[in-house]
Amino acid sequence: MSNETKTFQKTFSIGGDLEVNRLGYGAMRITGKGIWGPPKDHDEAIRVLKRAVELGVNFIDTADSYGPYISEELIAEALYPYPADLIIGTKGGLLRTGPDQWPVNASAAHLKEALEGSLKRLKQDQIDLYQLHRIDPNIPAKQTFEFLKQAQADGKIRHIGLSEVDMDDIKKAQDYFEVVSVQNMYSVDNRKWEGVLNYCEDNDIAFIPWYPLNAGNVAAQEKLKHIAEKHSATVHQVALSWLLNHSKNILLIPGTSSVAHLEENIKTAGITLDDVDMNELDGISPPVG
Repeated sequence: MSNETKTFQKTFSIGGDLEVNRLGYGAMRITGKGIWGPPKDHDEAIRVLKRAVELGVNFIDTADSYGPYISEELIAEALYPYPADLIIGTKGGLLRTGPDQWPVNASAAHLKEALEGSLKRLKQDQIDLYQLHRIDPNIPAKQTFEFLKQAQADGKIRHIGLSEVDMDDIKKAQDYFEVVSVQNMYSVDNRKWEGVLNYCEDNDIAFIPWYPLNAGNVAAQEKLKHIAEKHSATVHQVALSWLLNHSKNILLIPGTSSVAHLEENIKTAGITLDDVDMNELDGISPPVG
């Protein structure tokens, strides 16, 4: 068996013109408990955002629903005027009615309000990557897609992505605009969307996994722990490293409200998994299309 060390591609081009480091930052956790209200430690949240950029992060993922509004406001407070290479991706399509409550509303009227709000809070004239948080089961997807297409034509959105979608959803959306990113739940121990990941890789679409470590699979945890000990790393770092090595179009957005944890996440880039490691982790659960 080969014991070749894996070297992952460090950048990915979103939409063919936005070159980002594949190890980014997800800004959901800089809000309050239940992703509701301001953070417990405002100053630490600001430090996290500034430190992320110092460490080479140039892709930050957020949404109007994080807080709501708080995450976007903190990003602008910490980083505006933005570094020339910083890409901020935000999302719309969810309402917030309380802590941990996420009703879907992807109507054109709500998305218009959400997009305008994001532009104002982020102090931008155009959102580089605007992702639909969810397809709304209560309205025709055509209405949502037509709004996004028009917003892009109007120059308010540069590129458009989707979240929690299957291949049919992606193909339907592509009748209206180019889909440049897909953000689905995915991890070494949860590969429900393996078929979508493969489709995205074949079509140069960024795949942005959220919840990158399920932590509910005991057998998976034992394998991750074994490899983590081998590399003097944490289980979370190994789970992230597997994602970087698994597919060249995966963009990581691990989130945290702590500078120390942020720095630990960024060190993931220094972990080199070999074929033995990857084969062991690949075998945790069979891919499901």
